Amino acid sequence: MGYGYTDRGTESAKRAQAFAHLDEARLGWFHLRAVIVSGVGFFADAYDIFVIGQAIPMVYQIYYGPQYISGSYPANIPVNFNDNYPSGAHMDAWLKASTNWGNFFGQIGFGILGDQLGRKKMYGVELIVMIVCTIGSAMAGPMVHGFNILVILSIWRFFLGVGIGGDYPMSAVITSEFANVRYRGMMLSAVFAMQGIGIMVGGLVYMATLAAFKSQIQTDYTTLDIVWRIALGFGAVPALGAVYFRMTIPETPRFTVDVIGDTHKADSDVARVLALNNVASVSSSWEGEDIATAKVAVKSNTFADFRAYFGQWRHMKTLIGTSYTWFALDVAWYGLALNQSTVLSLINFNGPAKVKVNGTSITPPADIAELFYQNALGNLIIAFCGTVPGYWFCVAFVEKLGRKPIQYCGFLVITICLTVLAVMWDTIKTQQIPFLVVFTIAQFFFQFGPNTTTFVIPGEVFPTRFRSTGHGISAGCGKLGAIIGIQVVGPYFIPNAQIVLATFAVIMATGGIATALVPETAGKTLEELSGEEDVILS
Repeated sequence: MGYGYTDRGTESAKRAQAFAHLDEARLGWFHLRAVIVSGVGFFADAYDIFVIGQAIPMVYQIYYGPQYISGSYPANIPVNFNDNYPSGAHMDAWLKASTNWGNFFGQIGFGILGDQLGRKKMYGVELIVMIVCTIGSAMAGPMVHGFNILVILSIWRFFLGVGIGGDYPMSAVITSEFANVRYRGMMLSAVFAMQGIGIMVGGLVYMATLAAFKSQIQTDYTTLDIVWRIALGFGAVPALGAVYFRMTIPETPRFTVDVIGDTHKADSDVARVLALNNVASVSSSWEGEDIATAKVAVKSNTFADFRAYFGQWRHMKTLIGTSYTWFALDVAWYGLALNQSTVLSLINFNGPAKVKVNGTSITPPADIAELFYQNALGNLIIAFCGTVPGYWFCVAFVEKLGRKPIQYCGFLVITICLTVLAVMWDTIKTQQIPFLVVFTIAQFFFQFGPNTTTFVIPGEVFPTRFRSTGHGISAGCGKLGAIIGIQVVGPYFIPNAQIVLATFAVIMATGGIATALVPETAGKTLEELSGEEDVILS
């Protein structure tokens, strides 16, 4: 084979020593850099995914306003697209789910490529895709002869989703493989917690833009066309800031040894990581990187090897557990999060109740600028009181309490909250404050619970040669759940809210049960968790 070293014992010891240095390293500046570089991407991911929920009603108001709906009504009547446009509910669901379809392909594709080509080669590519497609989304418009704006926008959102999806396995694996044992869960949770900041900033951008254009919107509601485009386009800003740092992040020492087979380079890279950990800067770059070359024979990561590894029940059980719990979570999480504006509308938080006029369901004339401002405010209240604190509580307690207890507790509390909303729907939908309290508690435990832990655990439990693929598969199953929550269940939210909420509650309960399939990862090395403490063959 032409390998430079043949003493398996010596090379295995060198590998173990290098990993021990990473596992036992104190929390330092290189760790902070890795969290920030990965976290900025997740800020952009969440911003881009959830900002569409508030943009779509504006698009409907502008491009599918009263002149496109049967009957003649004043221009300041909010549009009820789902009820009055042919297949409106399903078109709305497809537009919201288009990003998740892209996520699915991005997570699986980038997950596999991350194991085959390396973390470094793929890291940054997904951000470039996101930047291009974010700008494309913000500039989307209808064709004179051909696709309408909803179709064009959904196409851009699909490819945006591919880039966002690729960020999940790449960021999780890179953070996990550079982290020390003591703070690995906290670092992964901190990366993911940037989603909450992205969701909150999305609400702030909408509120600021609506306030700036309020008088113009009150004069001509089509000014909303500027508002939603600014909001979508802003998502490119954080991504642009992170591209350079992602493109210059080094290959992880674990990949260098376990997949490439270069123990010497991995050992020197670990030394450089530990040195950068003491440099008080998060902008220091990795200069003069050498190319890793195979020096020892290691276990391969072909499809046949993948089948052999996961053909063992103890490994397959873990993959099923990480995949199903993420699937169950995303059915309800995305089904509710991307329909949050609809939920607020159902409890009349963002305007007067709808009435029937000539058989058509409409909202009475209202201040359009104020209506959308209230919608943004409602989303921001939920994010500020429930979503963001939940993420950071998980960062604070994920090492002390463990991943599984937090996941069990989260699924349980969410199940209870959704059950309460379903059972008491006819009463609680007319009481804004009690509804928002229960809904916000659920949002808190989504984040201080399975939404964070289903991201963390797959980044820890699989061997290096399949870690990115395993995370990508788990995340991809989650997005299949999201698609079901948005497209299969979502269109029936308005007429059958009780049934939808009850369905979500049952699925959350099954997620709690499936948590038994995954191991507790706190305090264990990645090699202990994967069962591959030695991959060197000769």
